[in-house]
Amino acid sequence: MAASPLGDRLVVHPLIHDWNAERGRPRPRVLLNDETLRDGLQSPSVRTPDIDEKVDLLRRMAALGIDTANLGLPGAGPRVAADVEQLARAISAERLPIAANCAARTLEADIAPIVEISQRTGVAIECCTFIGSSPLRQYVEGWALEHLQRLTDEAISFAVRHGLSVMFVTEDTTRADPQSLTVLVRTALAAGASRLCLADTVGYATPAGAAAVVRFVGDLLKGLGVQVGLDWHGHQDRGLGLAAALSAIDAGVTRVHGTALGIGERAGNTPIDQLLVNLVLSGYDTRDLSTLPDYCEAVSRACDVPIPANYPVMGADAFRTATGVHAAAVLKASRTEDRALADVVYAAVPASLVGREQVIDIGPVSGRSNVIYWLERHGLSGTDELIERVLEAAKKSQRTLTSAEILAIVELCRAR
Repeated sequence: MAASPLGDRLVVHPLIHDWNAERGRPRPRVLLNDETLRDGLQSPSVRTPDIDEKVDLLRRMAALGIDTANLGLPGAGPRVAADVEQLARAISAERLPIAANCAARTLEADIAPIVEISQRTGVAIECCTFIGSSPLRQYVEGWALEHLQRLTDEAISFAVRHGLSVMFVTEDTTRADPQSLTVLVRTALAAGASRLCLADTVGYATPAGAAAVVRFVGDLLKGLGVQVGLDWHGHQDRGLGLAAALSAIDAGVTRVHGTALGIGERAGNTPIDQLLVNLVLSGYDTRDLSTLPDYCEAVSRACDVPIPANYPVMGADAFRTATGVHAAAVLKASRTEDRALADVVYAAVPASLVGREQVIDIGPVSGRSNVIYWLERHGLSGTDELIERVLEAAKKSQRTLTSAEILAIVELCRAR
């Protein structure tokens, strides 16, 4: 991709005045935790991949430079536990450059299988132990705060004694009261937790709300004089998962969770693919995203989740247009010596960033530029008669013309 640096920030084209940028602000690299093989598989609509497919997805995560993968919740049963162990063995045997973690309730019965798998495989596995923190959960479950404290202390102490690092997850953080959060965070830290995770479990947080809870916990940690990793785990119930995650990053979290294509329970999780693209465009990251479409397509196949045509960046229509005005601008840009210009003149994300390219089709709202561009891309010369005949067919159609339909018109014109 033709791009130039401005500090640590990627500038996709010098003619773009980027109102998104905060000039002079340092952009620390954000760690990523891929939950596709755990939270993603909690969607009632997905197919659970077999172990070979899971290992393939794990390899693809590692190739993308994703820092950590959640391998599953072994306490859910023998099948999940067996898959988690196979995934851990793949990390070890293939020396995959990705760390492992596993989910667990704040119960020794959930943590013990993680300990055993880690010991058998020799792979360090971070224990992500979670507990409901909001007054809603406390009321529904009949939990007193003291009960949550005891479970938190016992579970984390057990995990630490057995050599696991622990990320303590306050489930439903974004609807929890400050008192409950303060008590549970203090308890977790005292028991040995090395990371905290703020979970927007039902996708409740707005971007402003996400920033507010991150700042609250950040100030709490600062007041305690403690430095631990701070995670954000978001969902899409209000359609704000990505925006809330980016806001949480700006507020100070150091690792963000997501799933490929945003799969997950109910409306799903923060889409890690969209998160990756935005981190690169925002200057938080400089990684190569050329294999990102392959990863998303592999998840689509393995989990039987179709990618909508209009899905951002990964959808079939993400870099595709049939509109005459848009096609004219792309055509003019492509004829300059500036090869990157055509990639951004009608695109917020350069297609080349993810190994794709701009596509111009011909349909009912197309103009001459669509036909000229299409013919040139297919190595064909366009006479005025041919261009008019293709346009005439397109105007009568209810959809964009297929390649076969266009080539049939080309052959008819040649035969005259």
